[in-house]
Amino acid sequence: MDETTEVPVNRIDILLNTWRDLPQSEKVAFFRALSQDDAEDVFLSLDRHEQAALFGDFARGERRLWIRFLAPDDAADVIQQADEELKAELLNLIDETVRREVIALLSYAEDEAGGLMNPRFARVRPDMVVAEAIRYVRKQALAKIDPVHYVYVLDSHQRLLGVLSLRQLFVAPPEKRISEVMEAELVTVPDEMDQESVSQLFRNHRFVALPVIDHENRMQGIVTVDDILDVSQEEATEDIQKLGGTEALDAPYPSVTLPQMIKKRAPWLLVLFVGEMFTATAMHRFETEIQQAVVLALFIPLIISSGGNSGSQATTLIIRAMALQEVRLRDWWWIFGREALTGLCLGLCLATIGFLRILLWPNASTIYTEHYVLVGVSVGLALLGVVTFGALVGSMLPFILRRFNLDPASASAPFVATLVDVMGLVIYFETARAMLTGKLL
Repeated sequence: MDETTEVPVNRIDILLNTWRDLPQSEKVAFFRALSQDDAEDVFLSLDRHEQAALFGDFARGERRLWIRFLAPDDAADVIQQADEELKAELLNLIDETVRREVIALLSYAEDEAGGLMNPRFARVRPDMVVAEAIRYVRKQALAKIDPVHYVYVLDSHQRLLGVLSLRQLFVAPPEKRISEVMEAELVTVPDEMDQESVSQLFRNHRFVALPVIDHENRMQGIVTVDDILDVSQEEATEDIQKLGGTEALDAPYPSVTLPQMIKKRAPWLLVLFVGEMFTATAMHRFETEIQQAVVLALFIPLIISSGGNSGSQATTLIIRAMALQEVRLRDWWWIFGREALTGLCLGLCLATIGFLRILLWPNASTIYTEHYVLVGVSVGLALLGVVTFGALVGSMLPFILRRFNLDPASASAPFVATLVDVMGLVIYFETARAMLTGKLL
């Protein structure tokens, strides 16, 4: 019996896929052909880059309609992505009350809590009774405050005093005052907190929304878990792109123009190219050894690739652990010891395989000279050293960058591999020189 079940395809997903498959010149016409309900669902499903691109192709009347359709925080996100001329026009198309909210949001950096927050939230006074507060919250919800997960208790100066979930509010005795039933122990987000730290707060506390406050404890808005999901995706995407040896694209791949793509990728590629030039310099230093024992050149790719792979593994693991706050700057010494031991164990495994590969290879004495055992020992010891060195460099470089307030993700895997390539050659040929002098050298 076939138990395979078909996953139902959402209508909006079909429309989105169709829309994204179209060339940019045809997207507006497709969007205009949608029903109002479908158009609203598709529009809200687009990310801010796609929405900003769509606004660039809209007529003025359409721009007014759709910018007013967005919540203030979403409108601020779109305006941030628009070019300067369009930014000014979109701001002028918003009504005065919302415009003030959007301008306040735009005053924050894009990656700060203030730039993520929604300035609209349900609020009550501490001296209200529960029955009165319920009526007041219902009135606010009807006024398009969305979403309403929690009700925040503010004093007359808009300072945050407490919070209630909707359940707590509805089950409380109607005659009780809000100050008697509210939660006074609060988890809050400073308005200038970095978005990665905000994301960590959500992971630690599992709340649906968190209040954003200024330095005087005045409540400015709320950050919701759906905002943080977007942030987490953006941060992970940025880290992966940097690990690949490029600048963060800051936009979906299809929407990045060719000049922008070259600009993002060329600097790191040039840096890596210059770094690899030192590999040629290192080989030139050992030119005599290579001429005297050409067999040593056979194992150069094996040596440097093993070290680069070890370093890439270590740097990827440490950068991700830092992003999840599993390790901190003060843990560097523990990480150093752990990676040294790990590198030695991994290097010993590869060294054993490399040694046996030479020792047991058919006609080893013909291919690798009569000193093939010493050649095998040289390769094995070099692998042990290079893999250990790669693990140490790959694990420590993110800590060094963090120490100087730089992004650890800049310690890209190609960058680490380039560093290890150069030192790998030095370790290999110095080991061979020590083992083979008087024999092959």
